[in-house]
Amino acid sequence: MVPRTPRTLPRMLSQDHPLVAPQPGLAPQDGDAASKQAQASLRSARSSSPSSRGSRLWSALTASVASILGATVLASSLLVQPAQARRFDAEPAVRTDAVVGLSSLPAQAQDVYRRILSGGPFRYDKDGTVFGNRERILPREPRGFYREYTVPTPGERDRGARRIVCGGKDTRQPETCFYTQDHYQSFRPIDPRR
Repeated sequence: MVPRTPRTLPRMLSQDHPLVAPQPGLAPQDGDAASKQAQASLRSARSSSPSSRGSRLWSALTASVASILGATVLASSLLVQPAQARRFDAEPAVRTDAVVGLSSLPAQAQDVYRRILSGGPFRYDKDGTVFGNRERILPREPRGFYREYTVPTPGERDRGARRIVCGGKDTRQPETCFYTQDHYQSFRPIDPRR
């Protein structure tokens, strides 16, 4: 069967199309009411402009697509808005009440801290690499100020979530260090004297 698209509809309504053309031996009788009604329907279908029917269909289709696209754009803009509203230029506050003493950290973190002060060796290749502070939770400093170190987690087969991030010009004498146990979601300043 020929699909009914605006392009094929005019051809289907022409007298030459096999679905519309009268078949030999099947010609309706003049007195038959059903055949008269069928002939009237066929004449009205031929007389109404196929291009106007197609354009009305096309208009309805494009209006539906436009409304769906509009709703999608609106929904996505509502989802993006909170992220854009967040200010990245504000200096994040480091809570002094959240300071953790070095002696309170897990034994693995204390060992990593000692290795930082002695310059290594470190267990992972990523240890000592620049920490970008993309989360912008730590105080803002120039790129290269912070370095990250992995704190091994017993039972983990990979690096795990625990890290120490230290900042300063000399990696062996950091100005400040922070401990995170949730992979950079939160940081606590480390007090090496406690």
